[in-house]
Amino acid sequence: MSWSAPNLPADKHRFFDRRGGVSDGRYESLNFNRKSADKPENIKQNIVIAAGCFGLTPEAAAFPCQGVTGHAEYVGTPSLHKIEADAFVTDNPGILLGITTADCAPVLFADFKNGVIGAAHAGWRGAVRGIMENTLALMLQHGAELNHIAAAVGPCLQKNSFETRADMLGEFLAQDSENQKFFTPTDVGSYLFDMEQYLIFRLHKAGIENIAVSGIDTLTNPDYFSYRRECRLGNITRPADFPVQLSTITL
Repeated sequence: MSWSAPNLPADKHRFFDRRGGVSDGRYESLNFNRKSADKPENIKQNIVIAAGCFGLTPEAAAFPCQGVTGHAEYVGTPSLHKIEADAFVTDNPGILLGITTADCAPVLFADFKNGVIGAAHAGWRGAVRGIMENTLALMLQHGAELNHIAAAVGPCLQKNSFETRADMLGEFLAQDSENQKFFTPTDVGSYLFDMEQYLIFRLHKAGIENIAVSGIDTLTNPDYFSYRRECRLGNITRPADFPVQLSTITL
């Protein structure tokens, strides 16, 4: 089922799962990947469904063209797939911020006292490149106060599902030797990476104390889309052709 963070108002955000949309086949059913082979009309209708959960129309949506960067952008007006970024920040109550993921971590931020929100696509590359810190900096520029910001980390790959190699460990150690604690060696020469705990660690270092995490594993939970699961099943036959879920927040 879709997850709501206990530290954010339930009527102002949602980490959607894969249920409740119109897509079919392996995209069933609330798929938001416009680069996939899903029908474009299905994607559009799924956006209608998601926006409707907040009493909004698709014209209120602000969803970026995501990559794996540390780039965050402020948006004062709705913008659907026009701006290349991995996080959006707004202080406009008429906007629905949205981030899509399929194993990476969606992170929602909110300072409802000062009316500033953010949504970040925190895959491990984006996290290393500072996507959460850059989102927070942009929020502070637009009137948020650090002690009023709450952060929620949504469904993502959990530690036992995130097996990786030494090259990834090397990138993390180059950033901070303390990151070693998030990697557990396996008996086959790989590592298990605890992304959720790493994100909590980074948020604490950035000064955020009000943090909620889902603990939901996208790989093992069939209610969620998972890029890694799609790879294991041999379903990806062309780049970017996999289903993704949406995480949203509004003022």
